[in-house]
Amino acid sequence: MRLWIAIHLPQLPLEVFCPRWSADHCTVVLEQERVVALSQAAYDAGVRIGLRRGGAIMLAPHTQFQQRSLLLEAEALQAAAMALLQFTPQLAAAEEATLLLDVGASLRLFGGIRALCRKVAGSVRALGFTGTLSCAPTARGAWLLARSNAGRSLKMDTLARRLDVLPVDLLPPVRAYLGWLEGIGCMSLGELRRLPRPGLQRRCGRAVLDMLDDAHGARPEMHEWLQAPASFRARLELFDRVENAEALLFGAHRLLLQLTGWLSAHQLAVERIHLQLEHERGRTACPPTLIEILLAEPTWKDAHLVRLLKERLAKQELVAPVIGLCLEAPQVQPMAPPSESLFPEPGGSKEDWQRLLELLAARLGPENVLQAAPSSDYRPEYANTWVSIQTRIRPADARAQLPPDLTSLPRPAWLLPKPVPLLMRDHRPYYGSPLRIRSTGERIEAGWWSTLQTRDYFIAEGEDSAYYWLYQDRHVGEQAPRWYLQGLFG
Repeated sequence: MRLWIAIHLPQLPLEVFCPRWSADHCTVVLEQERVVALSQAAYDAGVRIGLRRGGAIMLAPHTQFQQRSLLLEAEALQAAAMALLQFTPQLAAAEEATLLLDVGASLRLFGGIRALCRKVAGSVRALGFTGTLSCAPTARGAWLLARSNAGRSLKMDTLARRLDVLPVDLLPPVRAYLGWLEGIGCMSLGELRRLPRPGLQRRCGRAVLDMLDDAHGARPEMHEWLQAPASFRARLELFDRVENAEALLFGAHRLLLQLTGWLSAHQLAVERIHLQLEHERGRTACPPTLIEILLAEPTWKDAHLVRLLKERLAKQELVAPVIGLCLEAPQVQPMAPPSESLFPEPGGSKEDWQRLLELLAARLGPENVLQAAPSSDYRPEYANTWVSIQTRIRPADARAQLPPDLTSLPRPAWLLPKPVPLLMRDHRPYYGSPLRIRSTGERIEAGWWSTLQTRDYFIAEGEDSAYYWLYQDRHVGEQAPRWYLQGLFG
């Protein structure tokens, strides 16, 4: 099934140049001293599209004016297109700030056309833009429905009925001939299509007929698909000096949405991201603040990255006001295929567990969330060290470091940070109560290259039926070897 989604961004100039604009404030975007976009408050004051600057000042003296820049609009449209690549790799830019998405192959993945439209609209809103969304079996049909906010059509006959009632001036090639069309009473696309084709082609050119054929599926459509760059780097210029780090989350979320689309287009997952907070330039310039997030498990979804950034920004202290953001993905790897297990793992998947650890590390600090790092040493206090959760340890290397005969020997669940010397009563070690030896001895002699240790380990039982791990130090020259408590069994 071939199905297209079209996103038309009618307020793109206003939202690009005034990202914090409000409908309650008079905001106007000018091009060559004429109004090209305006807020609702400016419209209520009498300002209209095409009005000159002086007329807008007379109608609304407190209007805030911004100059239009086609370069900034193109960058904003490119950012929106990059974010929408997460839904389909077949995305093209059309006329008048409209994006076309071929989503026929993505319907089952995202749960149908309604769920997919909600996700696409949610991504556009998260980027800070307001757009008109429509879907149709043809790309040009979806473009016409989005330009006129005429709803959605999933079948060709429904699309044809909706297109017939649309105004004729929606087609860009027709606008130069509106006077002639009004003179003959042709005001809708349906009436335009019923005109004799040879005469219409001689009057208006072939482009009008091609667009009509494209919209009704009578001609194959050709598109130039958007190609994601080989590496990711996105920058966002802030329109005000931000002195609170938590206020940067909205801009960072916009950059993360672009990263998600880029990862999906290349079928990659990110392992490390860098967010640079750019400060003032000129005499008071200072180097950008770098926020680095290292992931234990690679991901390509923005929700988890947003939570991690939120925790990091909540603890970040700004050395100077921030005027720009820059996001990079220096470390990526191929996206892992989904699990083929028939039944889900109890208690969540491995990815859920890693996301929890990463969230704790972002909230508490990576130095306060530790993981075990086994080492090839027979001495218990050196056989296991604790490192930050952000330190990557490959499971194969960890297993290879363990001595081959160590896994069969009993080890306590709780190893004391420092051995506790024990008292001797009636020639037996004492810890709250006399301890009885319940196992044969295990001799460990290691550390000759650093700290030599010669010990005999035993499992002992107290009167409370608790089991303890003891050792007897066998240092040469010591008259009476002492007993030490090393660990507790669960």
